[in-house]
Amino acid sequence: MGRTLEITGRQSEKNVEKSLDKNPERFTEKGAEKLAEKGDDLENGDPVRRRGHETSELEAATHLFKGSVGAGLFAMGDCFKNGGLAGATILLPIIAVMCVHCERMLIRGSVLAVERTPGVDFLDYPETVEKCFEHGPRPLRKMSRVMKLVVEMFLCVTQFGFCAIYFVFITENLHQVLQQNGIDISMSMVMLITLLPAMIPSLMTNLKYISPVSLFANVALLFGLIATLTIAFSDGPMPPVGDRHLFTGGAQLSLFFGTALFSYEGIALILPLRNSMRRPENFSSRFGVLNSTMFFTTALFIFTGFVSYVRWGEEVAGSITLNLVVEEVFSQVVKVIAALGVFLGYPIQFFVMMKILWPPLKRSNKCAQKYPITMQVCLRFFMVMMTFGVALVVPKLNLFISLIGALCSTCLAFVIPVLIDFVTRAQVPKALGVWSYIKNILILTVAVLGIVTGTYQSIVEIVKEFK
Repeated sequence: MGRTLEITGRQSEKNVEKSLDKNPERFTEKGAEKLAEKGDDLENGDPVRRRGHETSELEAATHLFKGSVGAGLFAMGDCFKNGGLAGATILLPIIAVMCVHCERMLIRGSVLAVERTPGVDFLDYPETVEKCFEHGPRPLRKMSRVMKLVVEMFLCVTQFGFCAIYFVFITENLHQVLQQNGIDISMSMVMLITLLPAMIPSLMTNLKYISPVSLFANVALLFGLIATLTIAFSDGPMPPVGDRHLFTGGAQLSLFFGTALFSYEGIALILPLRNSMRRPENFSSRFGVLNSTMFFTTALFIFTGFVSYVRWGEEVAGSITLNLVVEEVFSQVVKVIAALGVFLGYPIQFFVMMKILWPPLKRSNKCAQKYPITMQVCLRFFMVMMTFGVALVVPKLNLFISLIGALCSTCLAFVIPVLIDFVTRAQVPKALGVWSYIKNILILTVAVLGIVTGTYQSIVEIVKEFK
């Protein structure tokens, strides 16, 4: 009986893959774009799931990479500063392996939950958690709805953090360029200037009007990274590696953990992308989409962080574009294009957050049901102002990234998948073997330690900045 659950899981996955809906994308930028192309909006809550374009392995890998690489990539220099050259190089692959393992546990739990839920072809992350607890041990079944709400809350807070971080990223880069060109205004005023352009597309309830800019945003971000690293290599001889810290400890490692988890945060993409594939079984195979993409992403993170920290040392900023010499025209162009790429991604990240917030609000509010467009626009206006306010208050981009990563990304990437694994294995006698207990408890220990120390240290550093 000890292996019954694993056998059942493999059989379930094969059976479910025959009936999986191929376009169930929800909490992803790419999914939002696809839904927008079909004219879906938030008027009636969740969009209808239709069979659409079946993605290939290359397309799925591209979407996963795009969803996993963003502002966190530009923060890798700060990540290596907090982890040390050798420490970060060793720890990043370990974190990547843990992330992949937890994502596999999430996939397995979703496959089992789909088979046990009649009439359902696909479950996203929050629904998977809900159904796993519904079919779990009897004492835990009453927690199913609460656990779904917890996951939705963490997803929403994470997206909210992304939007606020986008404001900070844009403002810091533009502020440097404006000051260099004789326009001496405060950071707060620069952020206020960016508010209106960010507000207008974010008030639209249908993404089809803004999704075309996503491709340009990705190209701009890629250009910003390549140009920044090119400048780092061409700006004279690289300092000796011996001048940099190889290892760090204590408070700095806590900040490293938060930044690393923030950068790897892509677990909400896993289920939608897998089920959009022509051959879902190739997503999590040995040399499949998940492993290959995570390997390439980790290599890119290590390369970017290593080069950035060696070049700029303890002066490396929360975004490596801020370390470029602002007096040079090309550096100013790089800063503006990178800021523009992040700016164009703001409405799409905001749309993902609204897809979490709006449906339950509409179901529970009579005014929202009577005046859906008006109420949704009001909600959007309020949430844009909230992200603007948080970005205005939090003074440092790198500390904000560490805080969101330590608090929310860790729970989504490590804690929830482990709970899913415990719940699903508990349904079969003797399925929870010694190895499962040791492995899951070890992951939970690392996660809790990272949450407590990372969140605490990020808050302490933010308070210091205020003082």
